[in-house]
Amino acid sequence: MLFVGIGGIFGAIMRFQLGKWITAKTSVAFPFGTFIINITGSLVLGFLAVLHLDKEIPEWIWLLCGTGFLGAYTTFSTFGYEAIQMMQKRETKNAVFYVSISVIFGIIFAWVGSIIGKLLV
Repeated sequence: MLFVGIGGIFGAIMRFQLGKWITAKTSVAFPFGTFIINITGSLVLGFLAVLHLDKEIPEWIWLLCGTGFLGAYTTFSTFGYEAIQMMQKRETKNAVFYVSISVIFGIIFAWVGSIIGKLLV
């Protein structure tokens, strides 16, 4: 559990700082920060999952990086909250677009990450 906790601390800090930085760099109301964080997290998790399942990395690395860091770095709750906020503001098209591309790109990027992992194993 120590590795999960340590990874979680750093993942949460990274998510907060990166989300703040991305939001400051964009001027649109679209939640690019959460989107980019979740997509990059999916990519790295797909990569690490292959290495973990093929026993290419030790269990503690998986717990630190996969479970801890990426578990705290990615954020399904913020994604859900932002989608609901759009719906409440009657931005239905934006909400549907956000949910759709987040799910589609999340799966695609996890798949690409797993392909990269398989190429390296």
